Amino acid sequence: MPLVYQKNINNTTKVGVWHIVEPEDFFLQKVSLQREITHPHKRLQHLAGRFLLKELFPDFPYELIRIASTRKPFLENDVYHFSISHCGDYAAVIVSSNHRVGADIELPSKKIEKVKHKFLSKEEEATIISRNQIDDPKSELELLTIAWSIKESIFKWGATEGIDFKEHMQIDAFSLMNDKGIAHCRFLKDMDKALIVHTLFLHENCITWVMTEH
Repeated sequence: MPLVYQKNINNTTKVGVWHIVEPEDFFLQKVSLQREITHPHKRLQHLAGRFLLKELFPDFPYELIRIASTRKPFLENDVYHFSISHCGDYAAVIVSSNHRVGADIELPSKKIEKVKHKFLSKEEEATIISRNQIDDPKSELELLTIAWSIKESIFKWGATEGIDFKEHMQIDAFSLMNDKGIAHCRFLKDMDKALIVHTLFLHENCITWVMTEH
């Protein structure tokens, strides 16, 4: 069973990462497709994400998942708050019964270098790239990818239309050691909210998550 990472943040909040190596039938024993998906691998990703929700919380009512106008999945009764992300052969989720959450998983890709100006200010790029790398050296591509993932997690946490990645999300500080990091950020859409985003490098993937009290 390729649950390659699980972190129980507290009694009500868990993060998990699943390596997708199973066929559809494996996931269909516990969950079903909620919409028509023609691409075989996207179907697997969809099923794996929902399977992982139930793996972390067996009573999770995945069949009640709805999709908001922001494309964020949610439960109307808010019995659980959750965020799902897929990338390649991995799915990542964060689930909580009493915290607002967001999560993301990314595989470093050269295309991130071409669009960095769209989501990072020069000051943020310096914060990420110019940090002390003696204890945990990373390539510039890996660091740019984690910066993008940090903002993706905040975007999913925010669940608000009209969020600009450069204007409304700011990375103020970032530290990293032994593949685990902490980013001190601010969300600036209709508020000024301080956020702590956790980061993890795992099996060549960049994984991030954020949670706050309501």
